[in-house]
Amino acid sequence: MPEKIRPFLMFEGRAEEAMNFYVSLFPGSSVTNIVRYGPGQPGKEGSVTRADFTLAGQSVICIDSPAKHDFGFTPSFSFFVDCLSEEELDTLVTALVKDGSFLMPPDNYGFSRKFAWIKDRFGVSWQINLT
Repeated sequence: MPEKIRPFLMFEGRAEEAMNFYVSLFPGSSVTNIVRYGPGQPGKEGSVTRADFTLAGQSVICIDSPAKHDFGFTPSFSFFVDCLSEEELDTLVTALVKDGSFLMPPDNYGFSRKFAWIKDRFGVSWQINLT
């Protein structure tokens, strides 16, 4: 059996910015480790070779890929966040949609009293749900 299964986010130069933004949104979240590219390594010096962080107890890995890719994030993978209050949902939605876009704006879609699906400014998809 695998030891752990964790989401892995690949950025092209914005890993640390995204990670710090996400950690700032969720209480109890933190950056646990950052390794950076040094001189003569394949990535831009100082960019993230690998970083580990937690979001509300969920371990996540991110990197800055030194290779350019013809793909980015897809909404078929998203972080699903259950919120206990409408205020909490509204706060997260406002922060995550800034410079991003709605895939589904906040509304009652029948399966939830209030739900929003967002692509954030880094291209990562978030489903925010009022429980």
